[in-house]
Amino acid sequence: MTPRGYNAAQVELKQLKSVDRPAVIRAIAEAREHGDLSENAEYHAAREQQSHIEGRIKELEGLIGLADVIDVSKLSGTIKFGATVELFDEDTEQEKTYQIVGESEADIDKNLLNIKSPIARALIGKEEGDSVEVRTPGGTKNYEVVSVKFI
Repeated sequence: MTPRGYNAAQVELKQLKSVDRPAVIRAIAEAREHGDLSENAEYHAAREQQSHIEGRIKELEGLIGLADVIDVSKLSGTIKFGATVELFDEDTEQEKTYQIVGESEADIDKNLLNIKSPIARALIGKEEGDSVEVRTPGGTKNYEVVSVKFI
C-alpha cells in the first residue's frame, strides 16, 4: 500500500468512528422513541446503516493492521508496485498516465491501477521505450511505455 492509500484509510476510519458511528447511534435512539419497532422504517434503515458502518470499520482496521506501506519515492528501475507510468496508446494515439497501487486503493477514475489488473500485470518489469501488448476483456491493446517515475 502506498503512504497516500494508508493515510486515506486512516482518515476514513477516524470519520467512521468519530462522526458516522455516533450519528447512527443517535438515529437509532430517535427511531426507538417513535414506538413499535416492527413497522418502524426509520429504525430499520438506521440499523442497516449501522451494520454497514461497523462492517466497514472492521474492514479498514484489518487493512490498516496488515498494511505493508511502501515509500515509492525510494524505488527506481523497471515498472513495479508504486510506479507512475506514462503510456502511449498505439490504437487511439493518446497518452495516459497511471500509478500502480494495491487493490484497496485502486480507482481507475483517478488513474490508480490495481496491481492485479491486466494492464498492470503486463507492465510489471518493463521500462521506458518497451512496447506492451495487453489482453483485456475488451480485446487486445498495445501501448508504448513513455516514462516510468517513482514519486
